Amino acid sequence: MNQIIHPDFKLNGKSFTFIELLAEALYLKETGQLFEKEIGKFLLDWLNNESFIMVQTSGSTGKPKQILLQKSAMIASANATGLFFDLQPKNTALLCLSANYIAGKMMLVRAITLGLHLDTINPNSAPLQTKKYHFAAMVPLQVQKSLSKLHLVDIVLIGGTKVSYSLSESILKTNCNAFESYGMTETISHIAIKKIGELSFTVLPNITVSVDERSCLVIEAVELSKEKVITNDIVEILNATQFILKGRIDNVINSGGIKIFPEEVEEILAKFISVPFFVARKPDEILGEKVILVLEATPFAIDNSVFSELSKYQIPKEILFLESFERTETQKINRKKSLEKLV
Repeated sequence: MNQIIHPDFKLNGKSFTFIELLAEALYLKETGQLFEKEIGKFLLDWLNNESFIMVQTSGSTGKPKQILLQKSAMIASANATGLFFDLQPKNTALLCLSANYIAGKMMLVRAITLGLHLDTINPNSAPLQTKKYHFAAMVPLQVQKSLSKLHLVDIVLIGGTKVSYSLSESILKTNCNAFESYGMTETISHIAIKKIGELSFTVLPNITVSVDERSCLVIEAVELSKEKVITNDIVEILNATQFILKGRIDNVINSGGIKIFPEEVEEILAKFISVPFFVARKPDEILGEKVILVLEATPFAIDNSVFSELSKYQIPKEILFLESFERTETQKINRKKSLEKLV
């Protein structure tokens, strides 16, 4: 299927016809830097006659796998994001993520579909320099390293992993118009967005959410997927368009009959702990499972005041240290593999 290229679309300052963009994609794939080769490869896939592309998941919740995404669904996702943020043709945008993964691919699709003027740079931890942009998607690490330059972007969309409490507080001090996204490769990037500092996510247009018998989020988006997407994320539905994310069901700790969400505990502890960490469970003869705290650091003493805002059930019963966590290719902490290093 020949993809429609918006007449206002520009890539690194240049306009393209279909044939010209095809030639540019081939040139990037064959002669570009690594990140440009990734862009070129995706554009060739996007511009071919197939109605779908193959995309690799990040592997944050399981083994990375290849899944098939319909191009029409990706265009629908781009339009939904454009509607939510009121993106207009000729708005400037920055691609500072790898085009190997869905977030980077969708920045290209949004630009081509909505007519954005897209600049591409080699993905790095500090992508903002001096040029101003209307829209950019970044991962939390990039935002953390760019706090002093967030004023250069009108709208910052943050995804890839959860935005920590400390990072949220830092962003709020910048007065940046920043948003956290919720989604996965299977939902073609994000399906819900919340402004930094707010509690609940708001779904994009034409998306319906509900919960199953496990209280896990069920996503119905007919333009993105013919089937409902059943997640392992426990949520609290507020209304037809908003929900609060509690945590993943496979992370839930059942300690003495009390269900504890590690993500909620982490949100509280993030105010007091500066090193990377996560909360997990460990078998316990009396409680069944007990709460443990795992830190990426050499062992050091932790003052009990760190746990002052936790309930008695949430307080870790054991504190463990690892020199380095296992991470996915997109730099998310791989809890399962990190815990295996402790055994």
